[in-house]
Amino acid sequence: MPGMGLTAIGLAGVTISYSGIAHTFIDGMHALTGLTMFIGLIFLAAGILDGGVSTSNRAKATTLVILSIALGFGMYALGTMNTSDYTVTLAGLLMAIAFPAILIAYLAMKHSTLTKPIGSIVGIAAATGIIMWVAFGFVSPDTYMLSEQVGIDEPTEDITPAGPIFAIEIMEDSAQEGNPDYSPDVAIVTQGYVVEWTNADSAAHTVTSAVDFGETFDSSLMSAGDVYTLDTTDLEIGEYEYLCIVHPWMVATLVIEEPKEPIKVTIPEGAAIPEDGQIFYDPEVIDISVGTTVLWENVDNTMHTATSGNPNEGVDGVFDSDILSAGDMYEFTFADVGNYDYYCILHPWMIGTVNVE
Repeated sequence: MPGMGLTAIGLAGVTISYSGIAHTFIDGMHALTGLTMFIGLIFLAAGILDGGVSTSNRAKATTLVILSIALGFGMYALGTMNTSDYTVTLAGLLMAIAFPAILIAYLAMKHSTLTKPIGSIVGIAAATGIIMWVAFGFVSPDTYMLSEQVGIDEPTEDITPAGPIFAIEIMEDSAQEGNPDYSPDVAIVTQGYVVEWTNADSAAHTVTSAVDFGETFDSSLMSAGDVYTLDTTDLEIGEYEYLCIVHPWMVATLVIEEPKEPIKVTIPEGAAIPEDGQIFYDPEVIDISVGTTVLWENVDNTMHTATSGNPNEGVDGVFDSDILSAGDMYEFTFADVGNYDYYCILHPWMIGTVNVE
């Protein structure tokens, strides 16, 4: 009976782990439940050899309950939640172990004289299979038995996310519980931005949506220095709690906000004439928050630009509208705090400022 219980617990644990449910401790579950199941098999085999198979009604009922639980978990996990590529391999290994063990246990109980030769045959077969598997791993038959396939190189599509970057850092020593982990801990991001996590720690981490165990976004394991990007264009407005599945005490929040309406700056008529009292950019100085888009519209009858920098030091490369003809518009989203001077490279007396807080 203890063997049957341990085996059932282990089998249920293996099924849960490999079905993808226990994400936050999946590696430990694999090891623990596998070990528990095999210990249970040993106890079960020892009990059978010592006292035989119990035929009482209690034993039969217990066996039916265990089989029902195991089959229920297995069918549900394999049919609806399985995400592992190794399920078939695991099942094959379990059957390869279970069938010979059952056969040898039966022979030991009923025909003890056949136990040794049958056991030897099973052992030799297992050893042969392992040797062949290892050998084919080093010398694959596809290099000399299969005809060479000539592939056609197809152009790959550039899927690099486009949009302003919002940077989040996985901080150094964040693997130690209690230390600061993600910075900022609560990231408020405008929809359409690209969130970029950089692992500045020496340990491996993940960025995994918590409520659905990575269905919304999941970086997989990020080694030291790795970067994970997430385009928020298709994310719904709202809060997304995320964590590191390797260190589940590392928890942070990503807040997706609606895109803000752009702040409009007008280049008015007559801006090309350097007269006293003339307005060149309207308004000349604006104060905005991070993530705000500024839209410049040229309503003058001549060409202008909105170029970051100043006439004395020149262009600084932060933004540049290029030439704006009459009626043209230019947008730029400010992702970083700072004071940004800009001017018109065609009419350098036209100067404006954007203060980002």
